[in-house]
Amino acid sequence: MPAPPENSGPLPLVTPARVVIGLCLLAPFVAMLWVGSYARTEPTLAGMPFFYWYQMLWVPVCAVLTSVAYVLVRRERAARRGAERGEGRGRGRPGTGEGEDRHR
Repeated sequence: MPAPPENSGPLPLVTPARVVIGLCLLAPFVAMLWVGSYARTEPTLAGMPFFYWYQMLWVPVCAVLTSVAYVLVRRERAARRGAERGEGRGRGRPGTGEGEDRHR
């Protein structure tokens, strides 16, 4: 097993990407569990009370937020794997695929 690079400390547990991931996953829970914020009939949308269309609006919003969180998790994992191996972006011999990010 290769030794870690000399000047690298432990990888941080809380990163900006992880904060964004947490907010993306937490927002739908807060929005849906805070019923008092949307428990009303006005404004209506095409005759549908706010209570119903607000909840239905959160279905695609949740899909988008979950997708954003998924992409950020994948990027973070790839970056951590590279950091643990001591590889930087762009290192390696050109044209060999070494050090290149193949999962874009």
